[in-house]
Amino acid sequence: MANRDAVTAALKGITDPVSGSDIMSAGIVRALNVDDGGVRFVMEIAPSQAKAYGEVQAAAEAAIKALGVEKVSIIMTAHEDKAPPPDLKPNRPSEPKGPQKIPGVDRIIAIASGKGGVGKSTVSANIACALAQQGRRVGLLDADVYGPSQPRMLGVSGRPASPDGKIILPMRNHGVTMMSIGLMTNEDQAVVWRGPMLMGALQQMMMQVQWGALDVLLVDLPPGTGDVQMTLAQKAQVDGAIIVSTPQDIALLDARKGIDMFQQLNVPILGMIENMSTHICSNCGHEEHVFGHGGVAAEAAKLNVPLLAEVPLDLQIRLAADGGAPIAVSQPESKQAKAFQDVAQALVARGAA
Repeated sequence: MANRDAVTAALKGITDPVSGSDIMSAGIVRALNVDDGGVRFVMEIAPSQAKAYGEVQAAAEAAIKALGVEKVSIIMTAHEDKAPPPDLKPNRPSEPKGPQKIPGVDRIIAIASGKGGVGKSTVSANIACALAQQGRRVGLLDADVYGPSQPRMLGVSGRPASPDGKIILPMRNHGVTMMSIGLMTNEDQAVVWRGPMLMGALQQMMMQVQWGALDVLLVDLPPGTGDVQMTLAQKAQVDGAIIVSTPQDIALLDARKGIDMFQQLNVPILGMIENMSTHICSNCGHEEHVFGHGGVAAEAAKLNVPLLAEVPLDLQIRLAADGGAPIAVSQPESKQAKAFQDVAQALVARGAA
């Protein structure tokens, strides 16, 4: 197996067609990762240079494979060039733009939260598994690029294959087809990307993944109202969003911002889920509302959208997620799993999934 120094040296032998220096010195090689699984990195280029860099990509892959590396993954992502001067010619028809259908995917549901730490990814994994148990063909896109957790929650490991260097084959477990940037990086490796790289990676995971025929694709979004949320709504036809929040007032403040964002992007709100709704002591059975209670229900009533579930704060849910088999799969008969099964049944009954 080649080491990082050998790979770097090989890449320094590849000329950058724009600057004339090597591609390492030119700074277009990003997120270089060398391990037993192979070599992976991103080439950040200008959109106008895509054709020229196709040859560079092929040369870089050949140089690395010449070191004895079998698996090489090179993702090209484009940053925006400077805006061209405005075209003042009258009556010029504009090229149609707007959200596109993902090939093979019937419906897309975004699962979002305004605030981090409310359990959105745990909820996403369990709903995906519960929908699969309902007989639906389900995909899960982990769009939380800076904090991908779905590979661990769904018990998926390994690297996605690419038969032609363009189409990516997703992973699958528990009846769920899944793709995550976490499958392309080490578990403890940070993804240090600017906005354009982030948006490029998201578009590749949406449009270049061979999802197959899916009834519904769930998109586990990062917290907040940033680039990923806007890119998803602008590039793909999103059929609805589910908002996850704890009943805590601070979490609800941020959840309202997420709701407002989707309303501005013309994405309907399918419902809200109150996570960590209540805690029942496993020793004495005492029920305690650690984060308050009823806040999400009140917000859902105010918006005239369904309260899809009140999920308890429960140790078994956390243990199941950490173990790679969400509780909807590992303990399907449990009270904890029923909340997620109810959500899945409600979505299927409404024709949303």
